[in-house]
Amino acid sequence: MTNFLFVAAENDGLYKCKAGGMGDVVRDVPRQISERGDKAHVVVPAYSRLHKGGTFKTNLHFELRGTIYIAELYEVVPKKEYPNITHYVIHHPEIEAGDIAQIYHNNPVEPFYSDFVKYVIFCTAVAEAIKQGAFGDLDIVHMHDWHSSLVLFLKTFHPAYTDLKKIRFVYSIHNLAIQGIRPFENNYASLRNWFRDIDYDTEQLKDYRYQDCINLMAVGIRFADAVHTVSPSYKEDVLLPSAPPEFIGGEGLELDLQKADNEGRLFGILNGSNYSNIRVAKENQIYKNIIKAIFQWLQEESKKYKADFLAHTGEKVVKFLSKPPSFIVSSVARLTEQKFYFFKRSPEALFEILKKLEEQNGILMILGTGAPEYEELLRSISYEYENLIFINGQSEDVIDSIYMESDLYFMPSLFEPCGISQMLAMRNGHPCLVHHTGGLKDTVEHMKTGFSFDGNTYDEKIRNMVASFDLILDIYNNDKALWKKIQNDAKKMRFTWKKSVDAYYKSLYLCGS
Repeated sequence: MTNFLFVAAENDGLYKCKAGGMGDVVRDVPRQISERGDKAHVVVPAYSRLHKGGTFKTNLHFELRGTIYIAELYEVVPKKEYPNITHYVIHHPEIEAGDIAQIYHNNPVEPFYSDFVKYVIFCTAVAEAIKQGAFGDLDIVHMHDWHSSLVLFLKTFHPAYTDLKKIRFVYSIHNLAIQGIRPFENNYASLRNWFRDIDYDTEQLKDYRYQDCINLMAVGIRFADAVHTVSPSYKEDVLLPSAPPEFIGGEGLELDLQKADNEGRLFGILNGSNYSNIRVAKENQIYKNIIKAIFQWLQEESKKYKADFLAHTGEKVVKFLSKPPSFIVSSVARLTEQKFYFFKRSPEALFEILKKLEEQNGILMILGTGAPEYEELLRSISYEYENLIFINGQSEDVIDSIYMESDLYFMPSLFEPCGISQMLAMRNGHPCLVHHTGGLKDTVEHMKTGFSFDGNTYDEKIRNMVASFDLILDIYNNDKALWKKIQNDAKKMRFTWKKSVDAYYKSLYLCGS
């Protein structure tokens, strides 16, 4: 039996521990490992809340900032129990919940300041727990994004954790654009402040652009035994330099990624999607679920600042209870530059799309929270356009209903390492309109299982994005047979975790399944 540890910032195997697609991966891959008879441990931060009701396992003592820290390891109950999977959280008062999904902090003035502090404590606690044998004798540690990469720093440079070198370390890149860059010195959230007596090599840790800083995404790429991008096309993208906004590639780390590729350490393996034991909402409940969610949010103190807008959205939706729209376009995503850059830079393109949908008695429904400037943009457009339904919150029932009841799923990502939303929409037989980039290339085929747009210049991409709606609405209205075929072919597509994890065992884990 192979013994695995997954280290991540998110785990959707637990309640309220997800902000993005990483949470889905950390939920589903251990389940596949369990089915193969191997053992998986999954550990995430407690964020001052997830340890409550858990079972205390042990105290973890380690030195940071010249003082002894004591963190607590808890075993916690997951959403669903599986044999051979154990879920843990690490609690320490300084591992605080952030303002994004109660996980990440948004520090616009000094990026990653708060998150660096909490993930330093978390990663050191994880290294100490591994050293103590809290997860048994581990064969493979699978880490996810920069939040976990400090475990590799400790394994490489910290004399207390040299025993970790006998374990194989795998590093998955979910979002290369978020790199966890912090100063080496002269800051509370700096490497030297937290590791005062450790002899480390700044040349091996530095960011190429900001050479007085550590780049934690680069640490993961440079020191892992295997590096993994979450789709084959994204692997090809990140080997090339970025030229934004026309092309998003290696984001300054393409030389590290090329080196990993030349050394046979870099692999592009498409994420999977779940096709069994699926959580679903009741059919034909989308507008009732939205209104119910809005009433719940209106009672939350943290939502008071946007109560007027939530009421405005609820008023829009009420009329659909008796007169539903004829065509629903939807999008569920964190509101970030990656997901909605085209709307922020070219709002006139969004206006054109809304006008095309208005002629069709159609709506565009966007659900998400995220960067304040993107929330404000969509709120302001919602006041102006009756057929933009901006659901500025998170609700599993509403999300389930959106995936079940939309006619078209819209995913205009500037770049996309893999994407899971398009897989969930296709699973329900709904065509997607996507930007032809990264993992979206690997999952949506234009005019066969969905629709895609691209262009050699930014302006060409925007024109093609808007023009796509003419094509889609024309097929929907005038060629029902073709529309039905695209729906059926989308529904037949299978991006299974079994296939993905088969590739993990072969290329990342180097062990039989």
